[in-house]
Amino acid sequence: MTTSTALTIDLQSLRTLADEARCAPEQTLDSRRLFHGRGQCYPGLEFVCIDFFQPVVLVTLFAEPPEGWLAECIPEITAIAVAANWAVVVQRRYWQGAPSEVVVGEVPERWLAARGPLRFWLNPLTQQNVGYFLDMEPGRQWLESKASGKRVLNLFAYTCAFSVVAVAAGAERVVNVDMSKKALGQGRANHHLNGLDKQRSAFLPEQILKSWSRIRRQGPYDIVIFDPPSFQRGSFVASKDYVKLGRRLPELMPDGGDVLACLNAPELASDFLHQCFAENCPAARFIERLPSAPEFPDINPEQRLKLLHFEFAGASAAAP
Repeated sequence: MTTSTALTIDLQSLRTLADEARCAPEQTLDSRRLFHGRGQCYPGLEFVCIDFFQPVVLVTLFAEPPEGWLAECIPEITAIAVAANWAVVVQRRYWQGAPSEVVVGEVPERWLAARGPLRFWLNPLTQQNVGYFLDMEPGRQWLESKASGKRVLNLFAYTCAFSVVAVAAGAERVVNVDMSKKALGQGRANHHLNGLDKQRSAFLPEQILKSWSRIRRQGPYDIVIFDPPSFQRGSFVASKDYVKLGRRLPELMPDGGDVLACLNAPELASDFLHQCFAENCPAARFIERLPSAPEFPDINPEQRLKLLHFEFAGASAAAP
C-alpha cells in the first residue's frame, strides 16, 4: 500500500486470514489481533490497532489519525473484508463515548469471540471494550494447562473468560469474583453458551478488598488469579492496592498452589509485582514471567501486559 502519509500498515495477516476463510467457509476462525500500533514498534502508527472477531474487522483509533490516513487505508481494509463477507467497524476511542461506525457489511446483533471450540459473548458496539482481551491469551493457555482437577479463584473476573477456559479444561470448581453484577452476568452467559456444568462455577458480586471472609469461605483454592484493573476509582488502584492481594494467599490457599499475577499498567514494571510479593508474601516463589502474545509487540516490554507465575508454599511456610 502506498500512501501520501507514509504511514503504511502491513495487511498481509488480514489477507491470509481472508484466504483461509474462503478455503473453509464453514469454519469459525479464532479471534486475534492483526495489527498492534500501540506498542510503538511502528513509528507514526501508535494510534491504531486492528482486531478480528469473525465476521468483524475492528479498527480501533486511539488518537486522531493524520489527515488523509482513513481515506487511503480504510478502502484497502474494506476491500479485503468484503471479499470474505466480513464487516468493518471503526471505533474512535479518542472521542467521548468511544463511538463505533460500521463502514461496510453488517455486524451480527450478538457477536462472539472465538477461541478454538470456545465462544465468548462480546459487548455491544455502544461500549468501549468488547469484553474479551486478546493479549491475555498466554494467561489463558497457562491456566488451561494447570486447571484439571483444581479449585480456582478468579479475582476481578470481569466476563469470566479465565473461568470458561478452566472449567472446559477440567477444573473442579472456579469461583469468579467481581464488583460488577453486569459483567458477572455476561460471564455466566459465557458458561451457558459453552454448555459447561453449572455446578463447577460460582459468581460472587463483591468489592474484593472488603469481602475476603466471603471469598475465603468458598475455598480453599489450588490456583489464584489476580487480574485487577490498573485504576478503578473507589475500588482498586494498582499502585497502592496490589500489595493487599498477596497478603491474603495464606488464608485463600493454606495448602499452597499456583498464583498468576496480572498487571496491565504501563507505568508499573514487573519489579513492582516482585516487590509486592517479596514484602507481603515471601513464601510465594517466583517461577516465570509468561511470554507475551506475539501479536502484541512492544518497544518496551515493561509497558505491556505483565503475567507473572508464583508458587505459594502454603500457610505453614508463610507463618512467622
